[in-house]
Amino acid sequence: MDWLNRMHRAMEYIETNLTETIDYDQVAKIACCSTYHFQRMFSFITDVPLSEYIRRRRLTLAAFELQKGSVKVIDVALKYGYESPEAFSRAFKKMHGIMPVSARDKGVSLKAYPRLSFHISIKGDVEMDYRIEDKQSFDMFGMSTTIHAEGDHPFIEIPAFWSRCISDGTVDRIRSAAGLGDNGQIHAVLYNHQGNVFSYMIGYFMPQSGLTGEFEQLTIPQQTYAIFPTGLYPDGHSNIQELWKRIWAEWFPTCNYEPLNGPELEMTYSRGNNMYEMEVWIPVTKKADQ
Repeated sequence: MDWLNRMHRAMEYIETNLTETIDYDQVAKIACCSTYHFQRMFSFITDVPLSEYIRRRRLTLAAFELQKGSVKVIDVALKYGYESPEAFSRAFKKMHGIMPVSARDKGVSLKAYPRLSFHISIKGDVEMDYRIEDKQSFDMFGMSTTIHAEGDHPFIEIPAFWSRCISDGTVDRIRSAAGLGDNGQIHAVLYNHQGNVFSYMIGYFMPQSGLTGEFEQLTIPQQTYAIFPTGLYPDGHSNIQELWKRIWAEWFPTCNYEPLNGPELEMTYSRGNNMYEMEVWIPVTKKADQ
């Protein structure tokens, strides 16, 4: 499968350059996607941020070299990108639990993280619903914050931002400006992806009367979206985080579409009887060879 070949070539580049500066843009280019999307996909599939994987592989190889006994700690530190023996020793101890000089001792316990390889696992037990839709441009308003993209940061920082906006009245003010009732459902936009951070806005569609005051405004361009519903759930029990992981780990590696850089949306709907549903909207385009 072409996706597997691209991922294996990307991993080969990383392995070949563990003693050099690894160009994340080049890794993503080999995988035929943007740097942001590659890091995101890698993290969702492996449960490890790309930077952490590289760190673990370097410290694994560094331990192998120190066990040979003849190499100096400072030489190994410089070889694997550490500016000083002190920085290397801190990182080495954090991972292995011992100082680098102790790696030569017989019987010492060290950690080894093997090189990753990718394969497609055919499960067939849980389907994933989706649809492809063209959407015209529209405007949204709300309040935003900066979210760290790597690892589990989004799954910690986004709920914390929602809690803060609920407790300080921001959510109520958005509902009021949008003309919604006290329980009207509002949405969210992920946008302005820049390396390891992106912007996250809690908001709603721009009212025809316009806005004044505290809120930010954001234009969502005309786009084709892959739309993924969570299915119905009772209040407070959304599985949106798991859905995000499945989209990147299961759907994109095997589908005929690839993600585009652009705003992504989390839409929330009340379905009555205290039941709700969310949708993830991701801008996509058909792969060039399709």
